[in-house]
Amino acid sequence: MANSSYKEITLNGLWKNNPALVQLLGLCPLLAVTGTTVNAIGLGLATTLVLLGSNISVSLIRNFVPETVRLPAFVMIIASLVTCAELLMQAYTYELYEILGIFIPLIVTNCAILGRADAFASKNSVVPSALDGLMMGLGFSIVLIILGTVRELIGQGTLFSGMDLLFGEIAKDWQINVFTDYPDFLFAILPPGAFVGMGIIIAIKNIIDDRLKEREQRNSVKVVSGSKRVRTTGTIS
Repeated sequence: MANSSYKEITLNGLWKNNPALVQLLGLCPLLAVTGTTVNAIGLGLATTLVLLGSNISVSLIRNFVPETVRLPAFVMIIASLVTCAELLMQAYTYELYEILGIFIPLIVTNCAILGRADAFASKNSVVPSALDGLMMGLGFSIVLIILGTVRELIGQGTLFSGMDLLFGEIAKDWQINVFTDYPDFLFAILPPGAFVGMGIIIAIKNIIDDRLKEREQRNSVKVVSGSKRVRTTGTIS
């Protein structure tokens, strides 16, 4: 398989083939832990690092792993990287690790990671595979952060609360109280609010895609209608 262009890989990861909005993969942790922005950033960083590491590792060994043990080998690589991410969070962001709980080890079962390893990294060289893992991770993280920010704002009336759990003492004053005396909107914080918010984000993306497609169709019609037919006469010798 020829290496895909870097621009195409970037667009696929961030928009056209976004793992959360298009492939609808990894929805369990996405919906479960996005009650606040800091939770979303923490899970997004861990997932991106695992995606990047697994794509690079799979690309490096793609010519040495037999077809019969390909998927088990990929799962072992992903599990090893998730263990590393888990140990790092326990060492440096233990309180956030406790909040995210089981959803950090469950990154192993995220179909987006195994899917990219099998569909892309196992067929491409290291640099495109690394870019694919990074862009897919960033695309997934952006959706996490948007959903977490919206749910925190609507549910608690704040932004960036608890950032010190991830960034340390320097981030203690980062919290913004958007609304004073705000009565917590429990629906937004609970899983039903995550489903509604995710549905709205997907709907917005589909509307934007439809508008872009309509614009492309109008532009193509203009090009066709603006073309002229030229009549040639004479003989060909």
